[in-house]
Amino acid sequence: MSQTVDRALSILPLLAEGPADLGRVAERLGVHKSTALRLLRTLHEHGLVYRQSDQRYRLGARLFALAQQAVESLDIREIAHPHLVALNESCGHTVHLAVHEEDEVLYIDKVESRYPVRMYSRIGKPVALTVAAVAKLLLADLPESERRALAQRLDYPQYTPRSIAGPDAFLKELATVREQGWATDLGGHEESINCIAAPITGVAGRAVAAMSVSAPNVIVTAEELLTLLPLVRRTAEAISREYSGHPGPDPASPRRGGPSTSTGGTRKPAHDPH
Repeated sequence: MSQTVDRALSILPLLAEGPADLGRVAERLGVHKSTALRLLRTLHEHGLVYRQSDQRYRLGARLFALAQQAVESLDIREIAHPHLVALNESCGHTVHLAVHEEDEVLYIDKVESRYPVRMYSRIGKPVALTVAAVAKLLLADLPESERRALAQRLDYPQYTPRSIAGPDAFLKELATVREQGWATDLGGHEESINCIAAPITGVAGRAVAAMSVSAPNVIVTAEELLTLLPLVRRTAEAISREYSGHPGPDPASPRRGGPSTSTGGTRKPAHDPH
């Protein structure tokens, strides 16, 4: 198995030199053409190589996308960290930074709260896709066809009574998040934990990461946490500007404003978590 992986990976630097036909790939690897073809087909299925009309192979667009995503993830953490620390010092709550990679949303940075209660989350840990506030923001930014396909293949664990129950409810929640430009988790993953999140945008205005503030309801109520939303969004917009020069969503926009705190109650965009 390790030899197969080694051979497959050896194809990538070869194709980085330029397109190559099956014979050249087999010759470089020192294998029969049938073996080379099997490896190329596997890489093709994963989008790492592409077969041209002249039957030669070149590096696939997926490989470039993964490389770009890795670079952006590293850069965004370095840029965002001082802002996350400043936000943590201002509000005292746990602050997270997350990115979307493949079919997972992962924490890539975390600043712990000032109080003794600690959250279970850790850097590198995937979040619960159907309820996490940062996941909702990043998945809501996907093209509609991708959102619908993803919603159909996800499982919907009922972590709490406020967890999203199925694909229709999930798509409705993503539409709300996409419209308003922020997300919450008000007990959707853990009944005792609330979370608010805002997107960090890249050059094209697309979400490259999401940041959140989370706190136990024994420390602050959901309503009290929601009053921090303008601060969280300003922090996300400051990171966006430093990252790409894109100002991020306008907090004053009527389509992307903060939660309503009128006598009708606090606006709660559905269930989610950190």
